[in-house]
Amino acid sequence: MIDSIIQDCITLYTFLICTGVSVLLGLSTAFICMFRNKTSQSFALTIAILPAVVQMVIMLVNGNIGAGVAVAGAFSLVRFRSTTGNAREIVMIFLSMTIGLACGMGYVLLAVLFFIIIAVYLLILSLTSFGRSDSSKLELVITIPENLEYDGIFDDIFVKYTDNSNLVKVKTTNMGTLYELVYHINVKGGSVSKAFIDELRCRNGNLGISCGHIPEKAAL
Repeated sequence: MIDSIIQDCITLYTFLICTGVSVLLGLSTAFICMFRNKTSQSFALTIAILPAVVQMVIMLVNGNIGAGVAVAGAFSLVRFRSTTGNAREIVMIFLSMTIGLACGMGYVLLAVLFFIIIAVYLLILSLTSFGRSDSSKLELVITIPENLEYDGIFDDIFVKYTDNSNLVKVKTTNMGTLYELVYHINVKGGSVSKAFIDELRCRNGNLGISCGHIPEKAAL
């Protein structure tokens, strides 16, 4: 049976144990977050220190309803002054907060077991490339004037240089005087040739064209 090491009151001994476990699990979570993934230094530091911060907050509240309401208000202010990350970053933040919550309540063994299970699970998913999209697919953005009929205008060029193409989005820009066409394409040979871009430029009146990997979409 997994019991809390905090009984009637928080002692120096239990505080040091909970804080030590929070710090170690925070660092471990940061390493898991950086595994085969590009992460900024500021985010890695945040993940490493967040469990200890949440643990301290939970210890200070310790059943005090008034303090709990004040802490909730403070966290709300922090939330509205921060930007939303991608899905992986949001999951890592929740993982760090969960570890801090468990340690703050004294369930250090439960926090360690939970971290080990989630860490192994995430490593397996990362090593097997679970959910990864086709890396050969590119996003092509072509700007055309508003008086140009875009339906099928580049089909012959796509047949020549790509294995498949799909128009995924159309939007107006520059006060409605231009259109931006967004395609997802698979280029023949795996690389974008200069001849491909030049033919597109001749067709769209030498307006802007960009081609690159499909950006990772934010979760929210």
